[in-house]
Amino acid sequence: MGLAMGTILSVDALLGLATLTLMEIVLGIDNIVFIAILVAKLPAAQQPLARRLGLALALGIRILLLLTISWVMGLTRPLVRLGIWDLELSGRSLILLGGGLFLIVKAVREIYEKVEGEEHHAESGAGRASFGLILTQILLLDIVFSLDSVITAVGMANQIPIMIAAMVIAMLVMLVSAGSVSAFVDRHPSIKILALSFLLLIGVMLVAEGMGTHMSKGYVYFAMAFSLLVEMLNMRYRRRRTARRIAGGAGG
Repeated sequence: MGLAMGTILSVDALLGLATLTLMEIVLGIDNIVFIAILVAKLPAAQQPLARRLGLALALGIRILLLLTISWVMGLTRPLVRLGIWDLELSGRSLILLGGGLFLIVKAVREIYEKVEGEEHHAESGAGRASFGLILTQILLLDIVFSLDSVITAVGMANQIPIMIAAMVIAMLVMLVSAGSVSAFVDRHPSIKILALSFLLLIGVMLVAEGMGTHMSKGYVYFAMAFSLLVEMLNMRYRRRRTARRIAGGAGG
């Protein structure tokens, strides 16, 4: 009987670990994209270190928040009441609002630079970008993304060791893939604009959540995945059209 119960508990723990790990990877995609865009402003030699430090900070913050879970859940208590809108803001709401606004401003500024043709100027100044400033920006957004990630983890599992294990595994996956994601985003200007649009959308979602409006993340991530699929098809179409044009020119 005890063995059977232990087996059931082990299976439940493994299923919880697998599910939570997958969810943490999905929630970490926006973190990877944000880090990829920020570290692109640094010299090439410093970018791998900045990515690793950024993800390591994200993992450290998540684990720290988990170990102070009672404090984290206390952030949901109302701190400020806005009588005009009959709205109560908690500590979590204020963090989400601040992070969302920062993300919106950052994404809009980056999109403006790309669309208005200032990308070359920005890239030429990449060597002068401050490593500390970039790391500070990554740290600020890590706090926002980590808060969302930890609250999601608490809702899906009730054992802190499982939550920590899932976050470590997810972070290892992100560490392995971060370089490839960064290189892919940097090589394709259209993907970079799309990624910035995703960050803008996430910023709006964070502000809405901070104001007390619930937005289903499933719809948001589906829209992001669908947009990425359409852009990948466009990229494939452009490559094939270019190849046909080159072949036609060579044949002529």
